[in-house]
Amino acid sequence: MTSADNSLTQPSDPQTLMPTNHLNWASKETILARARIVGERLSLKTLERTEPLATNPLIIRAGATGCAVLLRYGVIVTFDLSADEENALLEMLQPHIIEPIESTISEELPIAFRPQTKERLEGNVVWLQDYSAERLQIVAEALGKSVVLNYYEVEIADIFQSIKPFTIGIPGKTMRSLKEEDLLSYIGGTLLIQQKMFGIVEVGEKPDPVWDDPALDRLYLRLENEYELRERLVILEQKLGLISRTVETSLNLLQRNSSHRVEWYITILIVIEIVLVIYELWTR
Repeated sequence: MTSADNSLTQPSDPQTLMPTNHLNWASKETILARARIVGERLSLKTLERTEPLATNPLIIRAGATGCAVLLRYGVIVTFDLSADEENALLEMLQPHIIEPIESTISEELPIAFRPQTKERLEGNVVWLQDYSAERLQIVAEALGKSVVLNYYEVEIADIFQSIKPFTIGIPGKTMRSLKEEDLLSYIGGTLLIQQKMFGIVEVGEKPDPVWDDPALDRLYLRLENEYELRERLVILEQKLGLISRTVETSLNLLQRNSSHRVEWYITILIVIEIVLVIYELWTR
Protein backbone atom coordinates (compact mmCIF):
# COMPACT_ATOMS: atom_id res chain seq x y z
CA MET A 1 0.00 0.00 0.00
CA THR A 2 1.32 3.43 -0.91
CA SER A 3 1.90 6.31 1.50
CA ALA A 4 -1.07 8.07 -0.08
CA ASP A 5 -3.25 5.07 0.71
CA ASN A 6 -1.98 5.14 4.29
CA SER A 7 -2.96 8.77 4.63
CA LEU A 8 -6.55 7.77 4.08
CA THR A 9 -6.28 4.59 6.11
CA GLN A 10 -5.10 6.40 9.24
CA PRO A 11 -7.52 9.28 9.88
CA SER A 12 -5.81 12.08 11.80
CA ASP A 13 -8.92 13.61 13.29
CA PRO A 14 -12.56 12.71 14.04
CA GLN A 15 -13.91 14.34 10.90
CA THR A 16 -12.09 11.79 8.67
CA LEU A 17 -14.14 8.59 8.68
CA MET A 18 -13.40 5.03 7.60
CA PRO A 19 -11.21 5.10 4.48
CA THR A 20 -11.42 3.18 1.25
CA ASN A 21 -8.97 2.03 -1.41
CA HIS A 22 -11.45 3.40 -3.93
CA LEU A 23 -9.04 6.30 -4.56
CA ASN A 24 -6.26 4.64 -6.52
CA TRP A 25 -4.26 7.57 -7.89
CA ALA A 26 -0.72 6.42 -7.09
CA SER A 27 -0.05 5.43 -10.71
CA LYS A 28 -1.43 8.67 -12.18
CA GLU A 29 0.78 11.62 -13.01
CA THR A 30 -2.01 14.10 -12.26
CA ILE A 31 -5.72 14.10 -11.56
CA LEU A 32 -8.17 16.89 -12.33
CA ALA A 33 -10.22 18.70 -9.70
CA ARG A 34 -13.25 20.56 -11.02
CA ALA A 35 -15.64 22.82 -9.10
CA ARG A 36 -19.02 24.05 -10.28
CA ILE A 37 -21.93 25.83 -8.66
CA VAL A 38 -25.21 23.92 -8.96
CA GLY A 39 -27.59 25.63 -6.54
CA GLU A 40 -28.08 28.04 -3.68
CA ARG A 41 -27.54 25.25 -1.16
CA LEU A 42 -27.02 21.49 -0.87
CA SER A 43 -29.02 19.42 1.61
CA LEU A 44 -26.56 16.75 2.75
CA LYS A 45 -28.06 15.20 5.89
CA THR A 46 -29.13 12.03 4.08
CA LEU A 47 -25.82 11.65 2.23
CA GLU A 48 -23.83 12.04 5.46
CA ARG A 49 -25.34 8.73 6.65
CA THR A 50 -24.32 6.73 3.54
CA GLU A 51 -20.69 5.80 4.31
CA PRO A 52 -18.91 9.02 3.37
CA LEU A 53 -15.13 9.12 3.08
CA ALA A 54 -15.01 12.21 5.31
CA THR A 55 -17.22 14.95 6.67
CA ASN A 56 -17.01 18.69 7.26
CA PRO A 57 -17.02 19.15 4.32
CA LEU A 58 -18.55 15.93 3.05
CA ILE A 59 -16.56 13.65 0.70
CA ILE A 60 -18.33 10.81 -1.13
CA ARG A 61 -17.19 8.19 -3.63
CA ALA A 62 -17.89 9.01 -7.27
CA GLY A 63 -17.04 7.39 -10.57
CA ALA A 64 -14.68 4.45 -10.98
CA THR A 65 -11.72 5.87 -9.07
CA GLY A 66 -12.77 9.36 -8.00
CA CYS A 67 -14.60 11.24 -5.33
CA ALA A 68 -16.52 14.47 -4.81
CA VAL A 69 -16.53 17.10 -2.08
CA LEU A 70 -20.01 18.52 -1.51
CA LEU A 71 -20.08 22.05 -0.11
CA ARG A 72 -23.26 23.16 1.61
CA TYR A 73 -23.28 26.50 -0.18
CA GLY A 74 -24.21 24.84 -3.49
CA VAL A 75 -20.84 23.82 -4.97
CA ILE A 76 -19.69 20.35 -6.03
CA VAL A 77 -15.96 19.68 -6.43
CA THR A 78 -15.08 16.47 -8.27
CA PHE A 79 -11.72 14.68 -8.31
CA ASP A 80 -10.69 12.35 -11.16
CA LEU A 81 -14.13 12.11 -12.78
CA SER A 82 -14.87 11.86 -16.48
CA ALA A 83 -17.60 14.01 -18.03
CA ASP A 84 -20.04 11.07 -18.03
CA GLU A 85 -19.24 10.24 -14.39
CA GLU A 86 -19.76 13.87 -13.38
CA ASN A 87 -23.12 13.99 -15.18
CA ALA A 88 -24.19 10.80 -13.41
CA LEU A 89 -23.18 12.32 -10.06
CA LEU A 90 -25.15 15.51 -10.75
CA GLU A 91 -28.21 13.47 -11.69
CA MET A 92 -27.93 11.50 -8.44
CA LEU A 93 -27.61 14.72 -6.42
CA GLN A 94 -30.56 16.52 -8.03
CA PRO A 95 -32.94 15.80 -5.09
CA HIS A 96 -30.40 17.36 -2.73
CA ILE A 97 -29.96 20.63 -4.67
CA ILE A 98 -31.98 23.52 -3.24
CA GLU A 99 -32.85 26.30 -5.71
CA PRO A 100 -30.85 24.92 -8.67
CA ILE A 101 -28.65 27.36 -10.60
CA GLU A 102 -28.10 27.00 -14.34
CA SER A 103 -24.53 28.18 -14.75
CA THR A 104 -21.50 27.19 -16.81
CA ILE A 105 -19.08 28.81 -14.36
CA SER A 106 -16.45 26.35 -13.13
CA GLU A 107 -12.86 26.12 -11.91
CA GLU A 108 -10.40 23.39 -12.87
CA LEU A 109 -7.10 22.52 -11.20
CA PRO A 110 -4.72 19.63 -12.03
CA ILE A 111 -3.26 17.97 -8.93
CA ALA A 112 0.04 16.06 -8.71
CA PHE A 113 1.14 13.95 -5.74
CA ARG A 114 4.67 13.47 -4.48
CA PRO A 115 5.63 12.43 -0.91
CA GLN A 116 7.76 14.96 1.00
CA THR A 117 7.29 17.60 -1.71
CA LYS A 118 6.85 21.25 -0.83
CA GLU A 119 3.14 21.74 -1.22
CA ARG A 120 2.67 24.57 -3.65
CA LEU A 121 0.88 25.81 -6.73
CA GLU A 122 3.35 25.78 -9.63
CA GLY A 123 2.12 26.98 -12.98
CA ASN A 124 -1.40 25.61 -13.18
CA VAL A 125 -0.71 22.47 -11.09
CA VAL A 126 -0.97 22.11 -7.32
CA TRP A 127 1.55 19.72 -5.77
CA LEU A 128 0.43 17.74 -2.71
CA GLN A 129 2.28 15.26 -0.51
CA ASP A 130 -0.64 12.83 -0.57
CA TYR A 131 -4.36 12.65 -1.20
CA SER A 132 -5.54 12.64 2.39
CA ALA A 133 -9.11 13.72 3.04
CA GLU A 134 -7.97 16.96 4.66
CA ARG A 135 -5.92 18.02 1.64
CA LEU A 136 -8.77 17.27 -0.76
CA GLN A 137 -11.12 19.26 1.46
CA ILE A 138 -8.79 22.27 1.46
CA VAL A 139 -8.40 22.22 -2.33
CA ALA A 140 -12.18 21.88 -2.65
CA GLU A 141 -12.84 24.83 -0.33
CA ALA A 142 -10.48 27.09 -2.28
CA LEU A 143 -11.95 26.10 -5.64
CA GLY A 144 -15.51 26.28 -4.30
CA LYS A 145 -15.10 29.78 -2.92
CA SER A 146 -13.50 30.94 -6.17
CA VAL A 147 -16.46 29.58 -8.16
CA VAL A 148 -18.94 31.33 -5.88
CA LEU A 149 -17.02 34.60 -6.26
CA ASN A 150 -17.01 34.14 -10.05
CA TYR A 151 -20.75 33.57 -10.06
CA TYR A 152 -21.56 36.65 -7.99
CA GLU A 153 -19.07 38.80 -9.87
CA VAL A 154 -21.12 38.08 -13.01
CA GLU A 155 -24.39 38.67 -11.13
CA ILE A 156 -23.19 42.02 -9.81
CA ALA A 157 -21.95 43.09 -13.25
CA ASP A 158 -25.47 42.45 -14.55
CA ILE A 159 -26.96 44.47 -11.67
CA PHE A 160 -24.67 47.39 -12.51
CA GLN A 161 -26.01 47.38 -16.06
CA SER A 162 -29.59 47.23 -14.78
CA ILE A 163 -29.23 50.18 -12.41
CA LYS A 164 -27.41 52.34 -14.97
CA PRO A 165 -30.68 54.05 -16.07
CA PHE A 166 -31.38 54.84 -12.40
CA THR A 167 -27.96 56.48 -12.05
CA ILE A 168 -28.44 58.49 -15.23
CA GLY A 169 -31.87 59.58 -14.03
CA ILE A 170 -30.63 61.03 -10.72
CA PRO A 171 -29.27 64.31 -12.14
CA GLY A 172 -31.87 64.45 -14.94
CA LYS A 173 -35.62 64.54 -15.23
CA THR A 174 -36.38 60.90 -15.90
CA MET A 175 -37.03 59.81 -12.30
CA ARG A 176 -40.75 59.48 -12.98
CA SER A 177 -39.98 56.44 -15.20
CA LEU A 178 -38.57 54.47 -12.26
CA LYS A 179 -40.60 51.91 -10.35
CA GLU A 180 -40.36 51.60 -6.60
CA GLU A 181 -40.80 47.81 -6.68
CA ASP A 182 -37.80 47.46 -9.04
CA LEU A 183 -35.61 49.49 -6.71
CA LEU A 184 -36.73 47.47 -3.69
CA SER A 185 -35.99 44.22 -5.53
CA TYR A 186 -32.40 45.36 -6.18
CA ILE A 187 -31.96 46.25 -2.50
CA GLY A 188 -33.25 42.80 -1.52
CA GLY A 189 -30.96 41.15 -4.09
CA THR A 190 -27.82 42.84 -2.77
CA LEU A 191 -28.73 41.91 0.80
CA LEU A 192 -29.18 38.26 -0.20
CA ILE A 193 -25.78 38.21 -1.90
CA GLN A 194 -24.14 39.73 1.18
CA GLN A 195 -25.89 37.20 3.42
CA LYS A 196 -24.60 34.27 1.37
CA MET A 197 -21.06 35.60 0.90
CA PHE A 198 -20.47 36.43 4.56
CA GLY A 199 -22.93 34.23 6.45
CA ILE A 200 -23.01 30.97 4.48
CA VAL A 201 -19.94 30.69 2.23
CA GLU A 202 -17.69 32.58 4.70
CA VAL A 203 -15.16 33.37 1.97
CA GLY A 204 -12.92 35.23 4.38
CA GLU A 205 -12.76 32.34 6.88
CA LYS A 206 -10.35 29.40 6.87
CA PRO A 207 -11.84 25.90 6.38
CA ASP A 208 -12.04 23.63 9.42
CA PRO A 209 -9.26 21.15 8.48
CA VAL A 210 -6.50 23.80 8.66
CA TRP A 211 -6.83 24.68 12.34
CA ASP A 212 -4.94 21.66 13.72
CA ASP A 213 -2.15 21.38 11.14
CA PRO A 214 0.22 24.26 10.25
CA ALA A 215 1.20 22.51 6.99
CA LEU A 216 -2.42 22.48 5.86
CA ASP A 217 -2.76 26.13 6.88
CA ARG A 218 0.16 27.05 4.60
CA LEU A 219 -1.38 25.06 1.74
CA TYR A 220 -4.69 26.87 2.08
CA LEU A 221 -2.99 30.28 2.26
CA ARG A 222 -1.13 29.52 -0.99
CA LEU A 223 -4.39 28.58 -2.71
CA GLU A 224 -6.18 31.57 -1.18
CA ASN A 225 -3.48 33.90 -2.51
CA GLU A 226 -3.45 32.24 -5.94
CA TYR A 227 -7.20 32.73 -6.40
CA GLU A 228 -7.11 36.15 -4.67
CA LEU A 229 -10.09 35.19 -2.54
CA ARG A 230 -9.79 37.96 0.04
CA GLU A 231 -9.04 40.68 -2.51
CA ARG A 232 -11.99 39.68 -4.67
CA LEU A 233 -14.23 39.54 -1.61
CA VAL A 234 -13.28 43.11 -0.66
CA ILE A 235 -13.96 44.35 -4.21
CA LEU A 236 -17.26 42.49 -4.24
CA GLU A 237 -18.25 44.05 -0.93
CA GLN A 238 -17.40 47.53 -2.25
CA LYS A 239 -19.49 46.98 -5.37
CA LEU A 240 -22.43 45.76 -3.29
CA GLY A 241 -22.13 48.86 -1.12
CA LEU A 242 -22.13 51.10 -4.21
CA ILE A 243 -25.19 49.35 -5.62
CA SER A 244 -27.01 49.73 -2.31
CA ARG A 245 -26.21 53.45 -2.09
CA THR A 246 -27.22 54.05 -5.71
CA VAL A 247 -30.53 52.23 -5.36
CA GLU A 248 -31.33 53.80 -1.99
CA THR A 249 -30.59 57.29 -3.41
CA SER A 250 -32.85 56.61 -6.40
CA LEU A 251 -35.57 55.33 -4.08
CA ASN A 252 -35.33 58.42 -1.85
CA LEU A 253 -35.54 60.71 -4.88
CA LEU A 254 -38.48 58.77 -6.25
CA GLN A 255 -40.30 58.99 -2.92
CA ARG A 256 -39.47 62.70 -2.67
CA ASN A 257 -40.87 63.34 -6.14
CA SER A 258 -43.98 61.34 -5.25
CA SER A 259 -44.36 63.41 -2.09
CA HIS A 260 -44.06 66.62 -4.12
CA ARG A 261 -46.72 65.42 -6.53
CA VAL A 262 -49.08 64.68 -3.65
CA GLU A 263 -48.48 68.19 -2.29
CA TRP A 264 -49.29 69.68 -5.70
CA TYR A 265 -52.46 67.57 -5.93
CA ILE A 266 -53.58 68.84 -2.53
CA THR A 267 -52.79 72.44 -3.50
CA ILE A 268 -54.76 72.11 -6.75
CA LEU A 269 -57.75 70.63 -4.90
CA ILE A 270 -57.68 73.51 -2.41
CA VAL A 271 -57.57 76.06 -5.26
CA ILE A 272 -60.46 74.33 -7.04
CA GLU A 273 -62.48 74.35 -3.83
CA ILE A 274 -61.80 78.08 -3.32
CA VAL A 275 -62.81 78.82 -6.93
CA LEU A 276 -66.04 76.89 -6.49
CA VAL A 277 -66.85 78.74 -3.27
CA ILE A 278 -66.16 82.11 -4.95
CA TYR A 279 -68.26 81.14 -7.95
CA GLU A 280 -71.13 80.09 -5.71
CA LEU A 281 -70.98 83.38 -3.83
CA TRP A 282 -70.82 85.35 -7.09
CA THR A 283 -73.85 83.61 -8.59
CA ARG A 284 -75.91 84.48 -5.57
